Formats: sequence, C-alpha cells, structure tokens
Amino acid sequence: MLKLENISKTFAPGTVNARVALNDVSLHLAPGEFVTVIGSNGAGKSTLLNIIAGTYRTDTGTVTLDGRNVTRLNDHQRARYIGRVFQNPGAGTAPHMSIEENLAMALERGQRRGLRLGVTKAKRERFATELKALEQGLDVRLTDWVSLLSGGQRQALSLLMATFSEPKILLLDEHTAALDPQRAALVTRLTTEVVERFGLTTLMVTHNMEQALRLGTRLVMMHDGRIILDLDKAQKERMTVKGLLAEFEKIKGMEMDDRTLLQ
Repeated sequence: MLKLENISKTFAPGTVNARVALNDVSLHLAPGEFVTVIGSNGAGKSTLLNIIAGTYRTDTGTVTLDGRNVTRLNDHQRARYIGRVFQNPGAGTAPHMSIEENLAMALERGQRRGLRLGVTKAKRERFATELKALEQGLDVRLTDWVSLLSGGQRQALSLLMATFSEPKILLLDEHTAALDPQRAALVTRLTTEVVERFGLTTLMVTHNMEQALRLGTRLVMMHDGRIILDLDKAQKERMTVKGLLAEFEKIKGMEMDDRTLLQ
C-alpha cells in the first residue's frame, strides 16, 4: 500500500543551520496495517508524515502509494489518497464555516469542483448519520460554526472529515496530544473504530508509549532521522514501556526515562 524507499530530507542544506531530518529511511506498510511511530523530539516523525502527505519534497528516495509513484506530486495532488488529522484541533477544520460545510468540503477532497450545490438534502442526511456515531451531539448542530465546538469535538470532526473521501492512507500526527485525558480517550476510541470500519492503512505519530503499544498492529521507533526499531504485532504485544525504554537506552547508549523520551 505505502512504500518509502531510501528517503532523505535535510533542511537548510549547505548552511550553518543545516539539519538532517530523515536519513535514508525505508518503510513499507501493507494494506490495512496500523503503525504507531514514537521517538524523541527531532527524531523525524512529523517530517516523515509531511513527506508522505506531499507537504515536503524528498531530497532523495521515492514514495509509492497504492502502486503509484507520487514522489513528485504536491500535497493537493495527493489529497484524494490521504486523510490527515493534526495535533492542533483547529488545523483540520475551517472555524468560520458550519459543520455541514466542512463535511461537504471534505467529501469533495481531491475531486474536480464545479458549480453545484455544496450541501444537498441527501448529503445533510448522510452527515447527520455519520456524526451521530461520534456521540458528540453534532448530528443536531449541522449549521453551527465549527469555532463553537470544543477541542475534543473538533478533533472528532477532523477524524471524520479525514476519512470521508475514503483515503488510501490515514495520517495521525499526535492527534490526541492537545486534549484532556477524557477527550483524548474518546478520540482514541473513535480512531480505532474508524480504522477498523474502513480497513484503513494508518500511520500514527504519538509521544505516548503506552498508547503506541496498545493501538495498532506494528510499532516503529525513530531517532536522529532513522528508524531504529520496528516491531511486528507479536513482538509489540510482548513489549512493555520499560522494554521500549531499554531498547532506546541500548541504541542511544545512555539511561533514559519515559519523561525524557516523551519530551
């Protein structure tokens, strides 16, 4: 489904501020695979998602999505294949548009847009049905501005919008980090349900090691722009947070604790 081959990315190359964000990274995701990604700040996690989404171009390497080489396609050209939810609850929605208008835009992602009615009766009925599953009461607030919603409600809406166009891959960039524990738990549950419902190939960046171990079918650890650990489902099920820290210490050559790794 997704193949990253020998991906490298350096910011500000040739200057004193040059920073290697990704260094010869290769990663293959099978259809329906749910991979969680952990690592310290600057490990390259978000850069990896931006390379996949087309927000950044690679310096070297190729990105293949569902058998198609998309390495040189811009983010808007990849939009029909990729759904994404960001850490900031406000990043994935238009605050001064209504809930139904946001959903209508998401439904048209990656398609040709002409002059036609954005929100029809049929669409409104579909939106209400989909929103009801979120258990946030949004199905009766279709005409409310998104800016009136709480952070958890906006993130739940963003998750729905990211999957509305039935993307080939779902990218989750620490999408529960800005939420309080109760709302984070809700969005996490909704994420699992949505991924299973649509059989989505998913890549989720998180700083929460317990979450990384509990969710998904595979775990990847990054450090200094490289993948330093790749656990399959069986290995992940046997792993613990303490074990992950031990693996990181072994590679880094120094003692770490969970707070250090999660910063």
